[in-house]
Amino acid sequence: VQLQASGGGLVQAGGSLRLSCAASGRTFSRYGMGWFCQAPGKEREFVAAISWSGSKVYADSVKGRFTISRDNAKNTVDLQMNSLKPEDTAVYYCARAKGTAILSSLSALGTYDYWGQGTLVTVSS
Repeated sequence: VQLQASGGGLVQAGGSLRLSCAASGRTFSRYGMGWFCQAPGKEREFVAAISWSGSKVYADSVKGRFTISRDNAKNTVDLQMNSLKPEDTAVYYCARAKGTAILSSLSALGTYDYWGQGTLVTVSS
């Protein structure tokens, strides 16, 4: 399984970006997918996830600003990021959850077994 994240860049505070993650493989629709971020000097942390059935879960810090979606026909999962803040600056990673993952576990790093290479998001003040 390969995951390719794209869409990062430099944006001013209050602006928007849309990240996309393309996954290889023919069983994409069976797995939950997640987005995590890692700022310099900090641990990787949960941002948003979507289950195989389309249920969504978000970190409190991004609720109301970020939206995760998936397109099983295209094997992609997107993260629409609105009202961006300087504290959103980080490398963003997409990941595929283990086959047995349930919605309540999708915020945990250990739930994921495949990771993309990351895409950098920089929000200027």
